[in-house]
Amino acid sequence: MEAARTRESNQTLVMEFVLQGFSEHPVLRLPLLGCFLALYAVALSGNVLIITIVGCSSGLHSPMYFFLFNLATMDIICTSTILPKVLEGLIAQENTISYAGCMAQLFFILWSTSSELLLLLVMALDRYVAICHPLHYGTIMSPWVCAALAGGVWSICALNASVHTGLMAQLTFCGPNVITHFFCEIPPLLLLSCSPTKVNSIMTVLADSFYGFANFLLTLASYGCIVASILRIRSREGKRRAFTTCSSHLIVVSVYYTAVFCAYISPASSYSPERSKVAGVLYTMLSPTLNPLIYTLRNTEVQCALGKLVTLCQR
Repeated sequence: MEAARTRESNQTLVMEFVLQGFSEHPVLRLPLLGCFLALYAVALSGNVLIITIVGCSSGLHSPMYFFLFNLATMDIICTSTILPKVLEGLIAQENTISYAGCMAQLFFILWSTSSELLLLLVMALDRYVAICHPLHYGTIMSPWVCAALAGGVWSICALNASVHTGLMAQLTFCGPNVITHFFCEIPPLLLLSCSPTKVNSIMTVLADSFYGFANFLLTLASYGCIVASILRIRSREGKRRAFTTCSSHLIVVSVYYTAVFCAYISPASSYSPERSKVAGVLYTMLSPTLNPLIYTLRNTEVQCALGKLVTLCQR
């Protein structure tokens, strides 16, 4: 009975966490503030623009742009979950977050990042069907199938985020409360726990295996088939068109997976705060900022739709 009371008391000791952020580099505070503010503005405006263009342009009501719409939505959730708190910390030079706020942030960042990984796989499969089975594309990627795939991504990843957040909420935090990161993430939180974290670590490894390695191998296999199909095209113009339809997506996949592998594919015991912060900036700030730029600057259909939308707004 006494042990239970002690455990309950310990659980109430940590009512809030301190996000270390970039406080160990005070000289970089103002440059980082300007940089992150610019990244957030571009990411937010760029992804809102993608959503608006896809939603308003009938010519973009195709599977590829439907999934791009979902990707832009997840990018907004990701950046809006993290960047306002980061900017607040850089302005105030001290960044605290409540226990409930930390758990909420953990849920939304897990939901958005895992959804982005699955969406990139779905988009790779879409390009595979479009290039390798063009005659059956309309049948295979029907509106119902696309809606089911998108709904499955959102639901599966919400369940994944709920499991990890629920397991984290079961832990006891009774010691240091400084999170060596700029947002609430699994590895630094596990290091702060004074209760066993074996189940959390196992579930994290399983999630990493599925979202990291399995998704990556399936995406790689899709692009292997795509490249093989492109090489069989005889005309140079045909090869160029086929490659253009998937080059933007390939760039996005490369950037995102590089950052995710650096951040997550390692045990909590070998957690490196500096490496994790750099990787976190790449996949929570830089990637959502680059995505709309890559898809708009390299896509003539989006550019045409944007031109029509601008002309319509000027009338």
